[in-house]
Amino acid sequence: MLQIENLRPGEEVIMVVKRHWIIYVILWLVFFSWLLFSILSYVFFWANTIIHLINIVFWMAFSILLYIKWLDHELDMYAITNNRIIWIDQVAFLNRTVTECNLWQVQEVNSRTKWLFANMLNYGTLTILTAWNATNMIMDFAPNSMQEARKILNIVDNYRDKKGKTEIKVEEVVENTK
Repeated sequence: MLQIENLRPGEEVIMVVKRHWIIYVILWLVFFSWLLFSILSYVFFWANTIIHLINIVFWMAFSILLYIKWLDHELDMYAITNNRIIWIDQVAFLNRTVTECNLWQVQEVNSRTKWLFANMLNYGTLTILTAWNATNMIMDFAPNSMQEARKILNIVDNYRDKKGKTEIKVEEVVENTK
């Protein structure tokens, strides 16, 4: 399972949601289309040294940008523990946002799939809305987004049921001592 730092005592990771594999297919398609363009430029302009130099500089920049885009998608994840949801969002290169919320703060978990490929390959947008007004956790290209949303809601419901039972027991103890 995934290793998350700074877990609270008694807290364990129940579920991890990462991006769908279609992201890697998209990145490979971009890579191979630019590779084809580069090969064609060598074929048609084989004697032009400036075109070769531009091609080399382009591939240096393109490979770095492709790596950054891959890293952005690879490091995005939801980690759902038995007490909270941790959302790790790689915003840009060397720019990461980590958002946490307790399970009792979760108000809605939504899933949305659009278009043909999203329905065929079973991915979509997974959104977690919390009681705190500044936090909306949105992950595009989430695998099995409808099933994952249902699983997260089940975890939240189980957490609330357990908390509700302990609060009832505390209230019963207080009433019995009167």
